Amino acid sequence: QAHFVESGGRLVQPGASLRLSCLDSERAADSYAMGWFRQVPGKERAFVAAISWDGVNALYAASVKDRFTISRDNAKKTMYLQMNSLKPEDTAVYYCAKDKFSGVHVTTPEYWGQGTQVTVSS
Repeated sequence: QAHFVESGGRLVQPGASLRLSCLDSERAADSYAMGWFRQVPGKERAFVAAISWDGVNALYAASVKDRFTISRDNAKKTMYLQMNSLKPEDTAVYYCAKDKFSGVHVTTPEYWGQGTQVTVSS
């Protein structure tokens, strides 16, 4: 079963920017929507952003809209999450996934990666 590899997370100060990457080395998601999710200890994994298979349509959680930008480069087998104006409440483990059925929305995520830790703190 294919799994994705997330990278790019690290400790940053409030207001900083980070770009996360999600490598789909087995091209499991070429025809499917992909998304980013995040999780903090003691809470359920939460939706952050999603992008259609062709990169045309994107959807964001209200808490990150206008600060985060999702994109994908299918030729490079990689999805990205550009995070600007980071806040302490953005601290979490970030995961990427693909939808099991849809090329537009991520409502049935699968093929989770191992996650990458983002910590926003002064």
